[in-house]
Formats: sequence, C-alpha cells, structure tokens
Amino acid sequence: MRTLFIFIALLSVLAACSEKRPAAGHADHAHEQPKPAPEKYTCPMHPAVVQDGPGKCPICGMDLVPKKAGIELMLSENQMRLANITTAAVASQPVGQTIVINGKLALNEEGSSVISSRAAGRVEKLFLKETGRPVKKGEPLYELYSETLLTLQREYLLAKAQYDALGKENPRYATFLKSAEQKLLRYGLTPAQVDQLGKSKVFKERITFLAPASGLITSIRVAEGQYVEEGAALYQLENIGTLWLEAETYPQETSLVKVGDMISVRVNGYEATPVEAKVTFLSPEYRANTVVTVLRATLANPNEIFKPGMQAQVLFTHSSRQALALPTDAVIRDAHGAHVYVQTLPGTFEPREVETGLEDFGKVEITSGLSEGDTVAVTGAYLLYSEIVLKKGGDPMAVHQHE
Repeated sequence: MRTLFIFIALLSVLAACSEKRPAAGHADHAHEQPKPAPEKYTCPMHPAVVQDGPGKCPICGMDLVPKKAGIELMLSENQMRLANITTAAVASQPVGQTIVINGKLALNEEGSSVISSRAAGRVEKLFLKETGRPVKKGEPLYELYSETLLTLQREYLLAKAQYDALGKENPRYATFLKSAEQKLLRYGLTPAQVDQLGKSKVFKERITFLAPASGLITSIRVAEGQYVEEGAALYQLENIGTLWLEAETYPQETSLVKVGDMISVRVNGYEATPVEAKVTFLSPEYRANTVVTVLRATLANPNEIFKPGMQAQVLFTHSSRQALALPTDAVIRDAHGAHVYVQTLPGTFEPREVETGLEDFGKVEITSGLSEGDTVAVTGAYLLYSEIVLKKGGDPMAVHQHE
C-alpha cells in the first residue's frame, strides 16, 4: 500500500512539470521581439551617401533625408550629366493628331542666276570644274585673258599718272580717273582689284574673276583654253539660301492647308530638328480618277545644311486641343503599358504608370497618372529604364505591380 502511494505521488509531480514547461517556453518566445531595421538616410545632392539615422552630408553639409523605399534610382549630378538626363515640369499645351506626307527638297528657281563673261577673251583657268559644288561670294571662279581688259587697264594707269602729276592744278584729271575706274568696275573687276592696280602700277594680262554671289554650281558651260564672246554663259549658279519643298496631297489632306500657312517639315537626317516652311503654291491636278494637289512651300536654309534632292516629310497636325502633354521620348512603352520617370528628390527618380491619349510628332497627351507641375525626365528616360531593369532583374512596372 505504501509503495502504491509513492508511485501515485511521482506521477503527479511529472504531470505538473510537463504542464509548466510549455508555458515557460511560450513565455520566452513572447519576449523575443525582432528588432526593426534602422531607417536609412541619404543626401538629396549626393545619393551615394547613405547612413543609418539623420545627420549631415560629409560632402556638401546638407541635412540628410529619409531614403524612400520602393523602386527608385538615385543618381549623382555627374551621372545625370553624362547620361544627358534632363527634366521638365508637366504642363498643359496643344496636342493633336499628326498626318505625315512624303516630299522632297528642290531648287528655288527664283534664286537661279547665270555667270557670264564680262569681256571677250580666252579662258585661261577654271578654279571650279565640277557641278554640285557650293561656292561662296568672292571666291575665285576663272581667269580671263582679254585685249579689252588690257586696254582698259592701260587707260586707268595713264589717267592715274596724269591725276597724280596734274590733278591738284586741274580738277578735270580727277574726272578722267573716275571714268577709267568705272569702266573697269563695269567689266567685273572688284574695287580691291582696281585699288591694287593703282598701287602696283602694273597691268595684268590675266584677270581673276570672283563669284558675285554664294550658291551651288549646277552647270559649267566652258572649258579651259576656250575663247568666249562678251556675255557668253560660263556657270549656272543656284542660291540655296532658300529651297522649295514639293509634295503631293490628296483631298482629305488638302483641306488641312492653304496658301500662306506655315507647315512643319522634317528633313531626312535632321529628324530631331523640324523646321518651318511657308506654303506658296497649291495646284490641283486630275490623276488616275482622283484629284492630287501639288504643294510647294519655301523653306529657309541660311546655313545651307539642306541640299536639293533630300527627302522630307510634311507634318500636318489637326484636332488640336489643350491637354497635359510630354515629349514623346519621355514616355516608355512596354508590354505592361506606358510609364514615365518622376523626379521625387534631386537626383532621385521613380517609375510611374500613365495613360496616354492623342499624339503628334513631338508630344503625347497624358490622360492619367500625372498632375500639372510634376517633374519628369524628358531626355534619358530609356537609360533610366535600362538601369532599373538591370538592378531589379525585370520590367520596372511589372516589379512595381507585384510589390
């Protein structure tokens, strides 16, 4: 009986111990709380500076700000400059549908001129022997041997000698000198050439004639050693300071333009810088059972970077309206839609999904996702996109949606 009592007492003690152990273990786990990660702070001007807790930037001394979590890129000023990343505020501006019509640049026939021989003689030398070459005003064109010019030079030198000797006593010698000088000028010599003749007092058998204007040589009608009459055509010169743009439009396009309108033109090879041209001529023609209107516009070419024969596109914009818009290069399109890169802090960008509407040659309407005044990367957006893809290992908007 005593043995049974001892056995029951031992069982009671073991049961009490087994009940206390889980409670103690549970209490221990309840007190073990994970420590939160310290908040990161960074410098708005030097994103590479990151530390735990607030403080001062060791580079510029600015107050550090909390580093935002999520998908974002932080770039230094030097990185933004090297990547050509520029920003602009979202603003309301006109945007509409754009129709593109192919055209071609042509010579402006109003600027055509012929360079002819000023005197009868023999062409001793041609300085320009190929067509299609641009020439500047005052550039040498050809050398001419002319008996007429030899006689006029002698007359000038004689008149000058008489004026130098007797001009102070008799004013009429000044008149003789002026008359001899005017003859040389009318035969194509420049004032500088006449002045040099008076100083050297030696006449030249071969006179060099200079280009009277700048332009493009489209025709050469003489050869070296050839004898030419006075007034004979030597060169055909085209002024390319202005060019014609020629295109053909159909009825649905002709209604968008009229004579006097300024139109936007994009020349192949210079697509990034569209230029304006003024419509000067519209001529309807009947072809293949439809009406085709030939359009001609005058395009300024002050630096002569455009050449006749270049292909171009005419951009007609219609249905224009005021809306929030961005340059087309600022909007990145992929399988998940469209997004832009919003600047949240200096040097810090994050992708933001947007919806687009009307789009013309240079702008795209933003219908949702942005507010007026938001600062967006307008150049270099694709570099930001590539950087996020490399860092996140996938599409930035897909990662954003999963997060």
